[in-house]
Amino acid sequence: QLQLVESGGGSVQPGGSLKLSCVVSGITSNYYAIGWFRRTPAMEREGISCITIDDGKSYYSDSVKGRFTLSTDNAKNTVYLQMDNLKPADTGVYYCAGDTKHFCTGFVFPSFYDYWGQGTQVTVSS
Repeated sequence: QLQLVESGGGSVQPGGSLKLSCVVSGITSNYYAIGWFRRTPAMEREGISCITIDDGKSYYSDSVKGRFTLSTDNAKNTVYLQMDNLKPADTGVYYCAGDTKHFCTGFVFPSFYDYWGQGTQVTVSS
């Protein structure tokens, strides 16, 4: 059973950057995926990215492609979401989620994930 803890949220001005972390525990293999979702005023839960831990392949929604980048530090069991060129529309609560069945197939669907972190707030405002 995966346990996930996010950190790294905060407040930035438009055009700024933040790096979110998701520390994963409770699993001994690398055969799982971590997705990132956000809850914004516009969307209850938007799937924005996903990475498969064993091979590091990453996937992004159109809304963040080219601005957000996933990476992993497997020694620290941590997944990072680097967010650049942030916009006010990126404001929301960001969650990481764990999946051991779908490996980022259909990564935008919350129902594909069984494990969720508590969320971290990101605010983009001038």
